[in-house]
Amino acid sequence: MTDLIEVRVSNLSGAALDWAVASALGWRMVRVPRDIDGNNGGEVLAPPDFSKDFHFPPRGAVPISYFLRRWSGDWSQGGQLIDEHRGSVHSYPGMVGDAAYSGGPEGAGIWCYGPTALVAFCRGFVRNKLGEFVQVPKELMP
Repeated sequence: MTDLIEVRVSNLSGAALDWAVASALGWRMVRVPRDIDGNNGGEVLAPPDFSKDFHFPPRGAVPISYFLRRWSGDWSQGGQLIDEHRGSVHSYPGMVGDAAYSGGPEGAGIWCYGPTALVAFCRGFVRNKLGEFVQVPKELMP
């Protein structure tokens, strides 16, 4: 079982933020069978369209973040999320660090801040869907 810790959404970044986005999108934990050596079984967070017929690699560990996308760091993935949820992002010229941008999905009434537009939107999306605090795997925290 994965060790989860409670984290304030405004403190999330990287893989931990992407994990929270996946959770907000309805992804669920899926059991990974042991490999052919009898090792490395466990769980991963998988998308709703995950097929029970999917075959994990036959050897080696499957990290908990196996299926995660990089919504908070890659415009080809995060940009689609903003479009799908009719989100918006605002920049604050002259501001630096974690307050350079604010963002969130349409109609949320919640804006979160971040050092980049994608991080700000993803934080706003997660906070709107899951609340101010979320559970994420300890191993994904920086």
